Amino acid sequence: MPLFDRVKSQAAQLAQAAQEAGKAGQSRLAEAQARKRADDMLRSLGRAVLASRTGRGTDGTEAEIERLIDLLTQHEETHGSLVEGGEDEDDRSEGHVGGITGRGVTDPGAASPPGSANPVAPSPALGTDGS
Repeated sequence: MPLFDRVKSQAAQLAQAAQEAGKAGQSRLAEAQARKRADDMLRSLGRAVLASRTGRGTDGTEAEIERLIDLLTQHEETHGSLVEGGEDEDDRSEGHVGGITGRGVTDPGAASPPGSANPVAPSPALGTDGS
């Protein structure tokens, strides 16, 4: 087999490998974007439910809750369950509770040292003025 034919064959193999890698990367990107959309919808749903349950909701809060539940149900039909086994290894890491990292969120079942307080500032997104 002449040298040119071997080089041509290797180039074709490399091109095919690059295409497969590109497709895998696009798939991972699409999955990450879907997880981000779900996280955003779940966060919005949580804020709406909190506002509704604490008497800070508006006339449209219940409709927004229903809309978000419908969107999340559609998302689950396409991408799989958000509840059962939906956690990645990264989600189970230390300090990651309920899908939210940082921001002063702690495990409600964790024991606090005696005399320590865990103050929680009111969220401006919920329309509270802190009083």
